[in-house]
Amino acid sequence: MSDRVLSQQEIDNVFRSLRDSPSEEDPSKRAQPYDFRRPDRIAKDQLRAIHLLHENFARGLASSLSAYLRAYVAVNLVSVEQLSFMEFSNGLPSPSCLVSLDLKPYEGNAVLEVNASLIFPILEMLLGGTSKSSLKINREVTEIEQTILDGLFRIILHDLKTAWAAVTPLEFTVASYENDPQLLQILAPNEAVVAVSMEVRIGDNAGMMNIGIPSIVVKMLRHKFDQQWSVRKSQSTEVEQARILRLVKPAILHADSRLEGPALRVEDLMDLKVDDVLKFDYPVDRALNLALNGSLKFRGHVVTLGHKRAFEIGEIYSPAG
Repeated sequence: MSDRVLSQQEIDNVFRSLRDSPSEEDPSKRAQPYDFRRPDRIAKDQLRAIHLLHENFARGLASSLSAYLRAYVAVNLVSVEQLSFMEFSNGLPSPSCLVSLDLKPYEGNAVLEVNASLIFPILEMLLGGTSKSSLKINREVTEIEQTILDGLFRIILHDLKTAWAAVTPLEFTVASYENDPQLLQILAPNEAVVAVSMEVRIGDNAGMMNIGIPSIVVKMLRHKFDQQWSVRKSQSTEVEQARILRLVKPAILHADSRLEGPALRVEDLMDLKVDDVLKFDYPVDRALNLALNGSLKFRGHVVTLGHKRAFEIGEIYSPAG
């Protein structure tokens, strides 16, 4: 084989073809810039557990506030996300009602914020009004109004404590009040927080309630989340059972037990006369079915209770039986 010297044009063509031909993707092109200030401190599964925890808190709070304010209150969880404290505080309206919370027995402070669009209708209701005024108030809360709101925050923090009891005993107590988010200096600007946002609707009034919990505290509870929430998949806690029982206690059930015998035509019914006897053809010892809201649930017998009739439950109804 004879050696051949390539011309400069042939060399250029080779490099041009290598440059233009598709090659394997450079790994460096898949790299993404990383901001070390980004609050990536909590695993996604733990965030999901916190989301479920505050869904329970929202349901309990709606019930508690409805009883406290004697009005229909709806609380919906909007989001649970990780933010820097600067991003969290910059997203809060001003003026607003902010409460710094101690997290005993852990070190650090959390933040509870309630929009002015909720605070002043609540104040009006607590003072005997109807909160149906069309006037929108946007000012700072006075010290006297903060005293009136102590009962409201006591209920919110009690339900928040109850919700967190499924993970760990955590006591939320009021440390201080503030009206401007920029003056709330409880964490460093780049410190990560778990931001929980909820929409609260009271009659025709609606607004947001925001909670900021330091991520470092939540991260310390990682093993407790792993233990408690794995157990909750199979069985509920006594606290949860008591809460559900409290919610269903006011419910009304319609109980209905009937003798299911032969049918009677309307024509025969119209021909009935005094002293006629109707034969039900239903044995005395046969159990009756008891329906609750139209669904068969139990079997038993009609008995006498004092001067009234009652139903004695003998067994749970089974379609196969």
